[in-house]
Amino acid sequence: MPTARRDKFAPPFHAGLRGLASGRSVGGQEQDDERFYLRLALADSSHAEGTRTIYNQAVEATTATFEMTPRTVGEQLEWVTEHSGAYPALVALEPEGEVVGFGSLSPYRPRPAYSTSVEDSVYVHKDYRRRGVGRALLEELVSLAKVHGFHAVMARIAGDNEASVSLHSACGFELIGVEKEVGRKFGRWLDVVCMERLV
Repeated sequence: MPTARRDKFAPPFHAGLRGLASGRSVGGQEQDDERFYLRLALADSSHAEGTRTIYNQAVEATTATFEMTPRTVGEQLEWVTEHSGAYPALVALEPEGEVVGFGSLSPYRPRPAYSTSVEDSVYVHKDYRRRGVGRALLEELVSLAKVHGFHAVMARIAGDNEASVSLHSACGFELIGVEKEVGRKFGRWLDVVCMERLV
């Protein structure tokens, strides 16, 4: 079973960010001493570059994001800076400090009546998937949403992203609808699966 570990570098107001250590089976092979920990993302070059690398891989090779243009370092620094306070970004780090995944909360819609709802995003480096990184990030984002007083966490997922749908389902999200062919990427029409968890 994963064991909790406090991130000594996390800001004092959120000492509850947890690290995980596991020896779980991945791809049929036992992974010994697989470790990572979570912390709030910092607007510095290491976190910006680490998250940018993961995000740009998703932009260029997957439908996990409907973005078409890779981000620059400056744009990613601006993104990390914007994701603080009530709308945080988290990074999953291996012991040496390499970013292996990240997630964030964002405003769901701009109109005031939506202010109690947020949308989550979770991205994991392709070499670290199926190791519990995505689930740890999403569970912590849900906890943060509750701490920050939000009522609903929304997820909008490309219809072909079965891994993300399964992850959200495992974390208590419910399917609330499907938007048919609302996106187009790589020459294909894409549905968007809408999921929600109340906190």
